[in-house]
Amino acid sequence: MNILFIHQNMPGQYKHLAPALARDRRNNVVFLTKRDDVLLPGVGRATYKPPREVRKDIHPYLKLQESAVLHGQQVVRAIDGLARNGFKPDLVIGHPGWGELLFVKDVLPDVPLVSYCEFYYRGQGLDVGFDPEEPVDPDLLCRVRTRASHLLLGLEACDLGISPTHWQKKAHPKAFHDKIEVIFDGIDTSIVRPDGEARLILPDGTGVERGDELVTYVARNLEPYRGFRTWMRSLPEILRRRPNAHVVIVGGDEVSYGSSPKGYANWREAMLAEVEFDRSRVHFTGKLPYGDYLKLLRASRAHVYLTYPFVLSWSCLEAMACGALVIASDTAPVREVIEHDRNGLLTDFFDTAALAERVCSALAEPAAFTRHRKTAVETIRERYSLGDCLVRQLAIIDKFIPMPAPVRLARA
Repeated sequence: MNILFIHQNMPGQYKHLAPALARDRRNNVVFLTKRDDVLLPGVGRATYKPPREVRKDIHPYLKLQESAVLHGQQVVRAIDGLARNGFKPDLVIGHPGWGELLFVKDVLPDVPLVSYCEFYYRGQGLDVGFDPEEPVDPDLLCRVRTRASHLLLGLEACDLGISPTHWQKKAHPKAFHDKIEVIFDGIDTSIVRPDGEARLILPDGTGVERGDELVTYVARNLEPYRGFRTWMRSLPEILRRRPNAHVVIVGGDEVSYGSSPKGYANWREAMLAEVEFDRSRVHFTGKLPYGDYLKLLRASRAHVYLTYPFVLSWSCLEAMACGALVIASDTAPVREVIEHDRNGLLTDFFDTAALAERVCSALAEPAAFTRHRKTAVETIRERYSLGDCLVRQLAIIDKFIPMPAPVRLARA
């Protein structure tokens, strides 16, 4: 069978699924992407050229729509090129977020299309309007409405959607819920697991290890969507009360979600200008190699994860799988995974004093939270392990293309 994956940032959510399908020698798996620097075992790669820039004189509400159309056009051209080389897909699996899937069903009407339903933009009830420091006006509401248009078109066209969590599925229009299955991407618990001997040398030369008063915070980029303002404002109290504590903050200075701060190059600089604390004990690492990132989570005594009502981060579940005590925002996507005082601790997203109190308690009495750590590991292994999630993903695909019984991965 010819199976085509589409994601501009290969491998995206398909790091495990694409190679799993490629292990069956009857399958010819190709990944269509912008990237030319990533390979997956057994998976072919085809690239499309980045589309031209969106026109500067277009209506602001339509910039994302034009970008989606341009990406969709490039994918159609790439699919045509693959066909001329003898590859016509029997199944297409991809992410609709950048418009790449927009025209797939128009040029491949008889080919099943499985879409990754990660998020759906709305003007009320989700991320927009959640943070009082990010005011909402009619212009924003109108822009958000049009922002979801290519997602709506893609949702109508696909044969099946997959959302990683129930909350993310519910963010999509109710009329389409029947075609969306909930299956998490999967945490490889054979690798992402506790290590009582974990230690790491940070980029600035500081050594950290399990047993230290170590507080960690991780985000792809440091920004308000992931609670960076709340987190930074809690630091002075944490450092004052815990003179031996060290804080490690992992993340880049770009913008993944939301907007840049006014008057500053990035949110890290903005918050450093606002908040005063002992900088010798706060370590900004930028983005870490994956192995070092896991070592850091394993060594953490308290891991802070905050998020708007938005896409749930892999880092939240990976921290739990590593046996970290996760202190997280009491927001809907988090509550699906973390139950307060059972497998982690929840706190109000905006309450810096409450966050500081939770962190200081975790640092002062680590033995009191041993049960939480163990239960967190069990939660991931029982509900989100890669072996189980991959079996469910393959079973879904089997509805469209009969596959041999999958090899079940052993739980760690």
